[in-house]
Amino acid sequence: MASTIIPVDSFDLVIFGATGDLAMRKIFASLFRSLLAGQIPHNSRIIGAARSELSREQFCNTVRESLATFDGKAEIRKGALESFLNCLDYIRIDANGDDGWNDLSLMLAQNPNPVRAFYLSVGPSLFGGISERLAASGIALPKSRIVVEKPLGHDLASAIELNRKLSESFAEDQIFRIDHYLGKETVQNLMALRFSNALFEPVWNAQHIDHIQITVAETIGVDGRGGYYDKSGAMRDMVQNHLVQLLCLTAMEPPSRFEPNAVRDEKLKVLRALDAVDPLKVVRGQYRAAGDQSSYREEAGNTKSTTESFVALKATISNWRWSGTPFYLRTGKRLRARMSEIEIGFKAPPHSIFPDAGPISGNALVIRLQPDEGITLHMTIKEPGQGGIRLTTVPLDMSFADALGERAHNIADAYERLIMDVIRGDQTLFMRGDEVEAAWAWVDPIISTWQESREVPQPYDSGGSGPDMSLALMHNDGRRWREIEE
Repeated sequence: MASTIIPVDSFDLVIFGATGDLAMRKIFASLFRSLLAGQIPHNSRIIGAARSELSREQFCNTVRESLATFDGKAEIRKGALESFLNCLDYIRIDANGDDGWNDLSLMLAQNPNPVRAFYLSVGPSLFGGISERLAASGIALPKSRIVVEKPLGHDLASAIELNRKLSESFAEDQIFRIDHYLGKETVQNLMALRFSNALFEPVWNAQHIDHIQITVAETIGVDGRGGYYDKSGAMRDMVQNHLVQLLCLTAMEPPSRFEPNAVRDEKLKVLRALDAVDPLKVVRGQYRAAGDQSSYREEAGNTKSTTESFVALKATISNWRWSGTPFYLRTGKRLRARMSEIEIGFKAPPHSIFPDAGPISGNALVIRLQPDEGITLHMTIKEPGQGGIRLTTVPLDMSFADALGERAHNIADAYERLIMDVIRGDQTLFMRGDEVEAAWAWVDPIISTWQESREVPQPYDSGGSGPDMSLALMHNDGRRWREIEE
């Protein structure tokens, strides 16, 4: 069965910060792939806006070079590449001043498309000023969309202030807050798995599930972005958004329908039901130097840094579905392997009829987000052979690449999917303002406790699984983390 491609309407997309790393590395590559897939009409316009003095030709050459670097097939698709470059334009603009805004207004008015969107690929300090100028100049129309990237605040107070500034110029249904994890194919499959299979939903609760693990592990350090990261840390950079969103999708009640506010209402209920975290149930870590790899402090340029590059914590949810079932969250840099996954650990059978076979472990459903997207169900079966019953655990493995064949190669990148959803006006996979604030309200007390205690993160070896205390976090509960491995 072939994948169905649904083109979007013609659009004008203005990318602020168009010469920056995110735009060149992710946004233009995703737009190019969307055009290749037949989603983007050729009369759409993609307008780069930045402070650099560039002609349209110079800007197109810069994008061409970035596609050659970040999309290896761009050069062999020269016909499509030229079509994509024909959609591009460029304007020099001062986000903090008056230069360029009238020129942008005139450019958009020359040949207006029915959809107009503004992607703020800039620092959050510029969000309020740009949104205000877009509205005041008349460039933003009543149905225009604005896209903002994390960080969406540094704490609860700054998140509330950011939402206030955005809401002064745009309605909530015009604001698209991107979390690229929500655009991953397997994250969306989590909802499909739960809500379109009668097999799972009846046992998706504390009565049958012993615990849930969510792990996002990275092999890279912070080299190149140490200045930003040292003011953020793993809790703000990963837990408050990516991991908390995965927790919400795993724990939420079935929405009445798959539409933006129905889904986001259920996620918000989870956030508001999260218990305050016991400080003793949180582990912070910071990677050491190893071989030719620098330590966190060296890469951050701060020899006395107390910023964490690793966090592990135990969360609980006070509602009927999840009371008594812990959620263990873990993320870190410079670990053994790059891996993102959710494990649903089911309880062991209440009674074994095989007393000589030893204890029976519970089943586990593992949802892999990266690098090899897929789903594995670990089942207990009889080990082949004579001489009585011996039990063993085997995986029922579904890799997208194996199960879907050629269609798996056409799975959209997260940014590709999310940007097209912006053009469609579909906010299902985007965070609402009250979600962002609720997540900060849960995380802020943890960070405040760290700041008051002045405890330094536990050191851990690069290429490992994190601090030993993170292993003890689960061991003390009679459980263990899944191995971090490719």
